[in-house]
Amino acid sequence: METIAPFRISVCGIEELTGHCETGVSHVLSILDPDWPVPGAFGAFGEHAKLELRFHDVVEEDIAGTMPPREEHVAGLLAFGQDLMAEPPPEAHLLVHCHAGVSRSTASMALVLAQGLPDAGADQVFGEVLRIRPQAWPNLRIVEMGDALLGRGGALVAAARGVYRRQLEARPHLAEEFRRHGRGREVAAAALDG
Repeated sequence: METIAPFRISVCGIEELTGHCETGVSHVLSILDPDWPVPGAFGAFGEHAKLELRFHDVVEEDIAGTMPPREEHVAGLLAFGQDLMAEPPPEAHLLVHCHAGVSRSTASMALVLAQGLPDAGADQVFGEVLRIRPQAWPNLRIVEMGDALLGRGGALVAAARGVYRRQLEARPHLAEEFRRHGRGREVAAAALDG
């Protein structure tokens, strides 16, 4: 299938990491909860460049006991992506993972693509995210900060809303699940126009 990315991109959760040991991953963006151990699967990956970020998968600042994504995290992942996009090796393969491969990782992948492909529209960027990871539900807080840092004027946030709408149309039960986990702002965003 045709891709807009200038190199191979994979997204997965922790339990899927072992399936990527033999895929020639050259770059890893690893997003973990603050106290989670480094996954042992990385020992079988061979040589690769890696950025490890640690924060919880939350979209609000004030949830007790959590460390939300911060602007410095988003700036860090954008710097990692910029370095890769500047001179991608011929066999470049970026693997982005978080715990489930659904929220933090897909938001991060969208920002890497949006930064590296400034002429690509936000809907095109998120279309590629969904092509690579159909179950994507990008973390809205990460998308909002990345949209601001990239000067996209809210276009990435609007496109993320479209992803939420699509997922809720296919699986309406997700709305209550996300609300129960403090992600009601994303569910509400799905209902907004534009």
